[in-house]
Amino acid sequence: MEASAKTDDAGLATDPNVGPPEYTSSNVKKARLHSTLAALLDDPVLADVPKKPTLSDVDTLISLELGSAMRISVLKLDGTSFDVPLMNSATVKDLKLAIQKKTNEIEQSRMGHRHISWKHVWENFCLSYHNDKLLDDNALLQSYGIGNNSQVRFISYIMSKASKTHSRRRKHRFMHSLKKST
Repeated sequence: MEASAKTDDAGLATDPNVGPPEYTSSNVKKARLHSTLAALLDDPVLADVPKKPTLSDVDTLISLELGSAMRISVLKLDGTSFDVPLMNSATVKDLKLAIQKKTNEIEQSRMGHRHISWKHVWENFCLSYHNDKLLDDNALLQSYGIGNNSQVRFISYIMSKASKTHSRRRKHRFMHSLKKST
């Protein structure tokens, strides 16, 4: 008695013991899921969904549609802007992380792999909303009056001299003195 191989609607083997492993049922289902997901993400209605969405990305976008999340516009120094969706309970740190993720996605799609030093960015620039600097990472965005369709902007961030260990002038004098001694 010979066991007959089972096939799906496309005529591909569904029995993992029959045929090459790339044609197993789970691989076919994964391929169909990926092609369906790719087709959905290419739909202009879903243009705000990231190319590789996480569960939290999808959850935030659903919450945005239901009114329990907000869309924040971020104005860059070059005058361009982009939007990031955030939950209504988001903090400044959540906003920074969303900006980092969105910027990395934009740069990746434009130029391929490109590394941005976010430590350098946040040391030299901060976000502001109506001339208030958003410096406390743990503060709720709502405490600054930020809500749906608000716009935050990047501005130069200058630390007070008391909080710096070395000022730029001191570093410059140090480097200048090294040049004189040689």
